[in-house]
Amino acid sequence: MAARRLDRVRELLKRELGEIIRRELPIEEVGVVTVNHVDVSPDLHSAAVFVSSVGSQEQRANFLQKLRKKTGLIQGKLAGSIVLKHSPRLRFLTDDSIQKGDRVLQILDELQPSDEFEEDDREDSDNPGH
Repeated sequence: MAARRLDRVRELLKRELGEIIRRELPIEEVGVVTVNHVDVSPDLHSAAVFVSSVGSQEQRANFLQKLRKKTGLIQGKLAGSIVLKHSPRLRFLTDDSIQKGDRVLQILDELQPSDEFEEDDREDSDNPGH
């Protein structure tokens, strides 16, 4: 039963934090910030918030610093928008899984033979005497 409650709290925090961050941090400064995952301690006193940013190189480089500067404000708004016995202390961490996934896809694309080679292979198999 406690595990289900923690799952519901995680999802609630993820959704609320995403909304608060969108309202409080201008896209021009930080890009589009996404809350990917929230880990909550069993006693609800702390939460690790995994975030990523899509935008320019400068926006991605600075978004976590700007987000951490506004942690107190974000935490206060979160406490006002959800009803929990304890409002968890937030810790923002970069989640680079999207960039890692993109890199894996890029590597896979590089490993796949090009269409030109596939056509040559088909022609060779159609004409076994060549």
